Amino acid sequence: MTEVSFAKSFLTLLDSRTVKLSPDHVEDPKTYPARGAYILPKMPKAMNKRKHTAVAPGQERSLTVVVKSLRNPPLDIRLTSQTPNTSLLDIKTSVSKDSGIPVEKMKLLYKKKPSPDSKVLKDLVGEDETNVEFSVMVMGGAASIKNTPANAEAAQGQSGGEVLETKEFWDDLKGFLLQRIRDEKTAGELADTFQAVWKAKK
Repeated sequence: MTEVSFAKSFLTLLDSRTVKLSPDHVEDPKTYPARGAYILPKMPKAMNKRKHTAVAPGQERSLTVVVKSLRNPPLDIRLTSQTPNTSLLDIKTSVSKDSGIPVEKMKLLYKKKPSPDSKVLKDLVGEDETNVEFSVMVMGGAASIKNTPANAEAAQGQSGGEVLETKEFWDDLKGFLLQRIRDEKTAGELADTFQAVWKAKK
């Protein structure tokens, strides 16, 4: 059987069926079978409503930048009235003026990840955010701080062997090793080894 003859026989069979619908056929909705209402499933997390910031048209919003460091030296600096186009290099320069830490010795971390100096604040924060917090990593620890009038009094503290007796020194050493090695276990073992060797020579 050729394809043409098969198609003809198939169409003839369809035409012999008793149920036929005219081209202008309209179904009565009342004859439809009853169906229950379909309810969409709930979202696992509710969507947050968009907050409208009180910023006049053509005016940039103001951001508050907080720079913190729990290591040596401890920092907690707040910079207000920063525009979204403020670069991280500008933030580091402002922190350097307040703390005496050289700009090249600082590395800013946003959400525990290093951020390059070329980025600006609007690259990191959302449109509705007004606060941004950075943690700072100081290469070299407190030893890298310049002797500015703001920290001149702190620079006259312990020195020499007295520093090696403090817990802060060993914590700072462990933090420096962790920054270089990026392995907390190995950094802790090295710091403990250095401390044990130093104590054995006393």
